[in-house]
Amino acid sequence: MRFRQHLKLEKSPRQIDIAPLIDVIFQLLIFFMLSSSFTFQSGINVKLPKAVTSDVIKDENMIITITSENVTYLNGKIVSTKELEEILKNPINKNRPILIKSDRRASVGRIVDIWDLCRNYGIERVNIATNQDN
Repeated sequence: MRFRQHLKLEKSPRQIDIAPLIDVIFQLLIFFMLSSSFTFQSGINVKLPKAVTSDVIKDENMIITITSENVTYLNGKIVSTKELEEILKNPINKNRPILIKSDRRASVGRIVDIWDLCRNYGIERVNIATNQDN
């Protein structure tokens, strides 16, 4: 019976084994993908009514949002009618235009109440946001 001799290959000191490096990079990639938090901006879900005659407003507006459940937001924060009234009383806000974003299922009475509140405190530029009908 004849055995073959195994030759030992010596690695030169200048060669780097790349397989463990690829493994480490792959594991780091998986770690960062799994540990990163996917944060979404919380938004207010409002379906705007459609209108044929609408203009683009370019001024810095105070945005009042009314949801289908008649919850009122001012610039993304929930406000009560009393808090909204206090903010609108402020003379600084008298010259700022107001944009009312109302869900199409929101109460018309709630929209009119907010519009009337704005007009009562001398705010003349009150707009209602709509989608353009294409």
